[in-house]
Amino acid sequence: MSLTIDDKKAIIAYRIQKSEQTMVEAIDCAKMGHWSLAANRLYYALFHLASALLIDKGYTSKTHNGIICIIGQEFVTKGLLSSEDGRLLSRLQNMRQSGDYDDMFDWMEEDIQPMFAPTEALLAKMKSLITLK
Repeated sequence: MSLTIDDKKAIIAYRIQKSEQTMVEAIDCAKMGHWSLAANRLYYALFHLASALLIDKGYTSKTHNGIICIIGQEFVTKGLLSSEDGRLLSRLQNMRQSGDYDDMFDWMEEDIQPMFAPTEALLAKMKSLITLK
């Protein structure tokens, strides 16, 4: 099924809003010292905006790894995002998985706090690439 321009705009707007809300959640989790949950929310803030960017450019993926792969192939290799941006997305996905699923493991402030500024910068870069708003 093909999406109309209005459908795409609505989905993109929803995912941008979801990304922004999730970033607020990451900040709130950090304030409470919930560092594994903050890592989770940082990743999902990027994930939601990445999925909005892919829809905007006509790409789809049903998996997290697929979205990361397309971001790498279509945005990093073409110079629209930096290699560091691609690594940040992958690193946060790995951090989320470790924080969510590894036994007897928790992220600490010194691991997560430095991830906030680069995440916010990448969110701004990805948002600037979206043309259907």
